[in-house]
Amino acid sequence: MSVTSDRCRFRGHSIHCLRAIPEDQGAMRASQRRPALVLVHGFGASTRHWRHNVPCIAQQYEVHAFDLLGFGRSAKPTDLALDTGVWCDQLLAYVGERVERPAVFVGNSLGGYVALRAAATQPDSSAGVALLNPMGRFRREQQGMQEPGVFSWATNGLMAMGGALLKTRVFQRLLFENLRRPGSIRRQLRKVYVDPTNVDEALVDSIRRPALDPGAFAVFSNVLNMPAHAPVDEWFSRLRAPLLFCWGRHDPWINPVPRLALFRQAAPDAREVILEAGHCPHDEQPERFNSILLQWLDSLEDTAKA
Repeated sequence: MSVTSDRCRFRGHSIHCLRAIPEDQGAMRASQRRPALVLVHGFGASTRHWRHNVPCIAQQYEVHAFDLLGFGRSAKPTDLALDTGVWCDQLLAYVGERVERPAVFVGNSLGGYVALRAAATQPDSSAGVALLNPMGRFRREQQGMQEPGVFSWATNGLMAMGGALLKTRVFQRLLFENLRRPGSIRRQLRKVYVDPTNVDEALVDSIRRPALDPGAFAVFSNVLNMPAHAPVDEWFSRLRAPLLFCWGRHDPWINPVPRLALFRQAAPDAREVILEAGHCPHDEQPERFNSILLQWLDSLEDTAKA
């Protein structure tokens, strides 16, 4: 595997990106006949979260990854309202400028929502989408949370007060300072990894270091103030690319198992694999995930040949 770390520009801002290709000449030529892969990380993460995946996948495929604007080693603008629309545009711009052919989008958490939205927005850009515990709610879930009677008046009042407190600058700063401490990062990761083996110092450091950059708090505050995302129904209804779901069953944030029926109804032709993992199955069980992804990619190639 040959890896190149680089910088590119998006809306005038510096973006960290990388490209990995097979080192063997025969494998490299074969990879050029296949779609490239573009990996999209989740909130607070970076290209380093694919540390156990790129070396394996890039033995057969051309692999790209970049840090979303505001995260990792990419710029952290203080004057730009970041949301999934901006990150969707970033992904599509990257594919158009650096990949220059349809690519398979692989996204975890926030990156999963961005990958889904991008593939639905510009179908010709994507040869497939792999979603790993993607963020986002269905319309009926959003409506259910708003229906009267779902919560008591007292609960509704507490939620309103909590939401107002979360919007205050002082509280956001205190929360940010607490969350970027190494111990806090480690505790949060251990909550969403069933097997904590890969919650190591390299992973903690990959989240901690960008949080120390100038502008990191502005990005954090911006994300807390971000408007609600469009329901995922909108993107599934427009998706044309083959789809893979890889679920970490024990994810306390996405809570996938009770919601599987909604995803199956929205994407009945998707390939689905459930792992005994948490929110980041690609990092918690990389060997298993890499095998699943490569098998699915092989099936796409077989279908294209047929």
